[in-house]
Amino acid sequence: MTSPLSTPASAPVEATGSAASPKPTTPPDTPRKSARHRELGAAGALMTPFFILLVTVFLIPVATAVWLSFFSDDQPGLGFGPERTVFVGLRSYTAVLSDPTFLSGLGTVVLYCLIYIPVMVIGALALALLLDSGVVRLRSWAQLGLFLPHAVPGIIAAVIWLYLYTPGLSPVIDLLGKADITIDFLGVHTVVPSIVNIALWSNLGYNMVVFYAALQAVPREVIEASVVDGAGPVRTALQVKTPLVRSSVVMVAMFTLIFALQLFTEPMLLSQSTPMISSRFSPSMYIYDAAFTRNNYGLAAAASVVLLVLTIALSYGVTRWTNRSNAPEEDVR
Repeated sequence: MTSPLSTPASAPVEATGSAASPKPTTPPDTPRKSARHRELGAAGALMTPFFILLVTVFLIPVATAVWLSFFSDDQPGLGFGPERTVFVGLRSYTAVLSDPTFLSGLGTVVLYCLIYIPVMVIGALALALLLDSGVVRLRSWAQLGLFLPHAVPGIIAAVIWLYLYTPGLSPVIDLLGKADITIDFLGVHTVVPSIVNIALWSNLGYNMVVFYAALQAVPREVIEASVVDGAGPVRTALQVKTPLVRSSVVMVAMFTLIFALQLFTEPMLLSQSTPMISSRFSPSMYIYDAAFTRNNYGLAAAASVVLLVLTIALSYGVTRWTNRSNAPEEDVR
């Protein structure tokens, strides 16, 4: 006979055993990892189009230019044999850097940058400060009028100014002639300032809009405090507003430098009306002439790489100089 106490005695043992059995638990960091994976997936999906464009329109062309710069077309047999592509190493780079026309083009671009960049940055910033100060009435119409030339394509802008620079066609030259003022806008000493004028007319309004947008982000409390302290409009603009938009000034100066080094459209069109602009007036025109006039793609590729390296070096120098200039201010703060 089974004791009635045996059944209750076995129950606690089974209950205890079932309670002691391990249960599968979820690691506490699994939700965090899954959220991290979702963030990385979203970032990758958003950045993929950028990297595709970067590789397609920048890295592949740069790699192709570097590859072409090490080769050249050669015709053996005093030029009567079949044309073949041969490896020439750094010969194209040596030819570019020793070519006086390329070095003269670099000097022209340096002169162009020394005139164009300061006038562009200071002029655009001055216009933006005037609009932000409220001195100019009909502010929105003034912004539209200043920005409108930027909407005109560069080629059309160059054609317009070519018409205004050409004697016998230009109403400006005729008007100055009636006042006994003779100016050759395409002369040896005025051709670079004339090109600067075209670039200013096209891009001044765009950079003004960039500065004006940056000034709108300046806290109004800071400006009101400077007025309470007795600062006038000029002092407020130069000592309060301008330092607060310094990052925008650096950005505009850097982009202006990059585009100025690629000077091509304006002198290419103006070269049709003046002998002062040769086919190798700027490095970009030198590259165009080497590739499409002399059919020397290796030389054109080498000049392109030299111009690219120069642009990167100058941009890096501007960035480093800006960071060093900001360091003392951050230490003072």
